Amino acid sequence: MNTIVFINTQKSGSSREAIKAADRLGYYTVLLTDRMTFLEKRTEFPDVHLMKLCNLKNFENIKDAIKHLISQALKICAIVSFVDPYCTTACRLAEEFSVNKFSTEAIRIMENKLLSRQTLSKLPYRPKFRSLSKNDSFSKSQLNSCFPLIMKSPNSCGSKDVFKINSFKCFKHQMENLFIKYPDDVILVEEFLDGPQYLIETVVFENTVHIIAIIQQEITFGQRFIITGYNLMVDPPTDFYKNLKTAVTSIIESHGMESGTCHLEMRYVKGQWKLIEINPRISGAGMNKMIEIALGINLVEETLKYILGLDYNIKPRYKIPCFTKYVVISETGILEKVTGKNRATKSPGVKAVYVKPRKNTLLTPPISMGNRYAYVIATGDSEEDAKQNAKYAASQINFSLSPPPV
Repeated sequence: MNTIVFINTQKSGSSREAIKAADRLGYYTVLLTDRMTFLEKRTEFPDVHLMKLCNLKNFENIKDAIKHLISQALKICAIVSFVDPYCTTACRLAEEFSVNKFSTEAIRIMENKLLSRQTLSKLPYRPKFRSLSKNDSFSKSQLNSCFPLIMKSPNSCGSKDVFKINSFKCFKHQMENLFIKYPDDVILVEEFLDGPQYLIETVVFENTVHIIAIIQQEITFGQRFIITGYNLMVDPPTDFYKNLKTAVTSIIESHGMESGTCHLEMRYVKGQWKLIEINPRISGAGMNKMIEIALGINLVEETLKYILGLDYNIKPRYKIPCFTKYVVISETGILEKVTGKNRATKSPGVKAVYVKPRKNTLLTPPISMGNRYAYVIATGDSEEDAKQNAKYAASQINFSLSPPPV
């Protein structure tokens, strides 16, 4: 039986849609996961034909699991992952079993922000940065002229462990916390970049970089930088696109990616593109759905087709202005009920509504992208129309909370 092995997934979003796409394409889908809750709720994954609990931190354990699949007469056609931090693991496994070929070393570098920064040493697109070890120390006078700055773990994802630092006191506090959490790592400190931020979804097929979508981001800043709005630009200005394509292509080629997928977050600062980060996969949550609604491209499905050697099509079928609005909360509490989903669904231009948490779940203000609890995707006659439609619909969704346990 022709089989695709997926190394972990989220319950919803791009990674789960990839499994559904594999099912539609007629492949037997195997999910190797370390999340016991998925096995406990097995009936919620009808698109997963076989689910196996596996220690995903142990490469040999995963290899043994795949060898067992082969012994059961399953023909492994691809081994993939669409979630952090398993993209490199999936590529290494694909090499071991001689199936799909993505640029493993490039993906490994992309997964580590420090290595990625070092790779761009000869390009103008990286921010000023420095890595700190436990033994490094700074005086207040040395740093006063540097604030604000950004401090992060090189392996952070989804805005976790990323801090804006405005004072020496905050610098010392967060540095101590990060070294407690990651005692064997360095810390990445870089300049704060002020300017509009964009997400660029790309694929590298047959040695050619293709920009699939350019999305301007709206950032909500509380305890972390949380993206709460995405405007997909269906017709970016020509000069804007050319300059961005040059930067994106240079960055991806510098990482050595000849085959694979990645998304870049970039800021436009005083006429110069600067890279915030690059990740070797499509963005999660509602991104694949948004691209399909706006451009007619199911990006995870076309990626699987490329991996499998099937005919693929990454050209837009149409171009419809589209905006995604995420819902976050400002207080901590236990979810009692969600109201307004039906009103949001019936609002003008709305194409998709997703509410993540279940009753009795503890909800908190966002400290990572995972703390965004709902989204609305809407279209309109223009970008501004789509934005207003999405924001109006999202405003209809309300989370009723009870006080958290003391």
